[in-house]
Amino acid sequence: MEHFAHHLIDLIKAHPDLAVLIIGGTAFGESFAFLSLLFPGTTILIAAGALVRTGAIDPVSAAVAGAVGAIVGDAISFWIGRKFEPVIARAWPFSRHPESLQSGFAFFKRFGWASVFIGRFFGPLRAIVPLVAGMMEMPLLPFYTANVLSAVIWAPALVLSGYLVSSTLLSGLSIEDKLLIAVLAGAVVAAIIVVARRAARVR
Repeated sequence: MEHFAHHLIDLIKAHPDLAVLIIGGTAFGESFAFLSLLFPGTTILIAAGALVRTGAIDPVSAAVAGAVGAIVGDAISFWIGRKFEPVIARAWPFSRHPESLQSGFAFFKRFGWASVFIGRFFGPLRAIVPLVAGMMEMPLLPFYTANVLSAVIWAPALVLSGYLVSSTLLSGLSIEDKLLIAVLAGAVVAAIIVVARRAARVR
């Protein structure tokens, strides 16, 4: 996947006019249950943030493309879960890795409707939870609310993080200052994850 990600990043650099399609497509692939292991959507969005700093691509277009791709990926996974629930466990990749589907069910049963929102920010569950939500016949309005809200936070946050990391690394700051910023950024991300987990636990 790392080689694939580098190829896509090089493609965006060479053809900025294709950036929206590439970013949207990879975000869709990473959010779609049957392709998620093959698409580096998170990596591409962070790289897009770095390219924003150089002026190669537009930040709003990159964030919107990532959000739309993620929303569509979740929506299709949800629809497949609702329509084909009896056969999903026998389909690839779940026929070979049943534990991933079981983890999705456990997560959904624990956090309920909030799992669709929270799952967006946890790589292994990102594409599984919407599928499980469909299999569990989650109502449409709560699903699409959680789907859209999580996507419009997730995609811009990744683009912004890529921009900030790139800006820090290419700045004239000392090594110590760069390390301090990296530690602070890591602490912020960790705090967000802890708060999300605690909020879900309260639910």
